[in-house]
Amino acid sequence: MGHFVRDTVRDGLDLGAILGSYSEERGYPPYHPGMMVALLLYAYSQGVYSSRRIARGCEERFDFAAVTGMQRPDFRTISDFRKRHSQALQGLFVQVLRLCREAGLVKLGHVALDGTKTKANASKHKAMSYARMVEAEPKLTAEVAGWLKTAGQVDGAKDRQHGAERRGDETPVWVANKQRRLEKLREAKAALEAEAQAAAAEKPGERGKNPPGTPPGKAQRNFTDPQSRIMKTKDGFIQGFNAQAAVDATAQIIVAETLSNQASDCPHLVALVEQITTNLEAVPEQVSADAGYCSEDNLAALEPRNIDAHIATGRQKHDAAAPQARPAQPQSRIAAMAANSAPPVAKAPTGCASRWSNRCSGRSSRRAVFANSCGVVWPRCGANGR
Repeated sequence: MGHFVRDTVRDGLDLGAILGSYSEERGYPPYHPGMMVALLLYAYSQGVYSSRRIARGCEERFDFAAVTGMQRPDFRTISDFRKRHSQALQGLFVQVLRLCREAGLVKLGHVALDGTKTKANASKHKAMSYARMVEAEPKLTAEVAGWLKTAGQVDGAKDRQHGAERRGDETPVWVANKQRRLEKLREAKAALEAEAQAAAAEKPGERGKNPPGTPPGKAQRNFTDPQSRIMKTKDGFIQGFNAQAAVDATAQIIVAETLSNQASDCPHLVALVEQITTNLEAVPEQVSADAGYCSEDNLAALEPRNIDAHIATGRQKHDAAAPQARPAQPQSRIAAMAANSAPPVAKAPTGCASRWSNRCSGRSSRRAVFANSCGVVWPRCGANGR
């Protein structure tokens, strides 16, 4: 695998965007950019993302040594290279996809879409709602003001006690932490208000429960990672993101991806399809997705693209015989898809209707397609010969 990645980077990828940033020989990096690209791609393919772990792999693992030619870049060098060429490295994803297509690994006959919630590097307990921010701000302001007054009195006493040579005017740590929290709270509050004002500007005249430009009381923002959101998973709630991927059915190649802080999968379907079209300059013939992507707008957006959509219209519980479709307008696309995917209703064969209705009805809960006689499908009915 290491030799394959190294040779692909060297012979199959265009690294002009990276190599072009080194214009002078005096400023040329000590490690060849091609080797650094191959090292990053191989490490990521092995599930190693930390720059420190990659640097350790260059020292301890033979597969990493095969990629680097026994060179051992420092973890800071690896990290700086990734940061400097982040956009160019993302562009290599499109080149790899097109190489896969040329090799017959991507045919876009059928593409499956799905999303998963990933944890952010932040605790959900570090998030606060807008209503709590409004309530906590004046309390913290008064509390900090009282502490600062007390701190000034204490500092004066310490100055008299320790003399003028020693500093005694610094804000105590216990006050500084509260002051920093107040600053963070005000920043988060201002950010939520700015988001609400931007949303109100996009939809002028729309009425809601809150005044225009005012965030709802339940709107939350995390102090550690403001971009993350609280999301529901099968194991409970997490502070994280929604990772989306589109996979080609031929060889399970990822042809599109995105990361979002929107918990719902529904808004991402069209964006993933457009990204597939941009990456491979072609439209997939079929797209399959679960019920989280089902909406009238999504189905309408796929129609002009001539994409055969296989999207679930509802979720099937473990004890249910068939999935329950979500409520939809009678003439909508969702209603039509739900009708097409409904299980067939069993009908009695000709000549058996009266016997079936009188003898067999209610004696079995099994769904079955009737055969040539009533006795084949309903053994209890046929056992007595009637």
